[in-house]
Amino acid sequence: MKQISSLNNVHQNGKFGDFENKNEKDLLKISELKNVLIFQIVQYKNSSSDISNIKIDNLELPSTLKSSSNSDTRILWMGPKNWIVISSKTDLLLKNEKQFDEVNFAITDLSHSRTIIEIQGDLVNEVLKKGCPINIDKFNEGDCTNSIYNGISITIDFISNNPKKVRIFGLRSFGESLHHSITDGSLEFGYQSN
Repeated sequence: MKQISSLNNVHQNGKFGDFENKNEKDLLKISELKNVLIFQIVQYKNSSSDISNIKIDNLELPSTLKSSSNSDTRILWMGPKNWIVISSKTDLLLKNEKQFDEVNFAITDLSHSRTIIEIQGDLVNEVLKKGCPINIDKFNEGDCTNSIYNGISITIDFISNNPKKVRIFGLRSFGESLHHSITDGSLEFGYQSN
């Protein structure tokens, strides 16, 4: 099945907002992450399976509010015994599903159900503060959290501190609204979309 981005007719390339007379490196960068595999791993409450031996793309399942990553794959902690895997390796689920038996785990492919917006720049936190009630400044590279942005349920993955880069995940059905909220919050600072 071919993936069609939820922002296919919405996300436009170019410069927007207050970008004039600003150095291009000072503009926020907004892009959509697409054509990736996304799946959820949930360990059942009554499971006695030891997760310390589980590795996906040579990554361990991270602990509370953390992520683990390499150049192709990120694993986010979503809650107790609950993780989301995002990978450019579209066959990663097939290669790893033998680690997860049906008695102890539920694996769900979410690839078509999420919108992922990536924001990069020094003012990322200021954009997030416009619609997100949590204390964004306390999060750093490798952290992740669930919250809301202007009433839309999101997951924030803090990719790096230098340059400041985050990924915001929302349900596909709210993708356009989330995109409009994020880009509207970025107009004041000026942004480049690609």
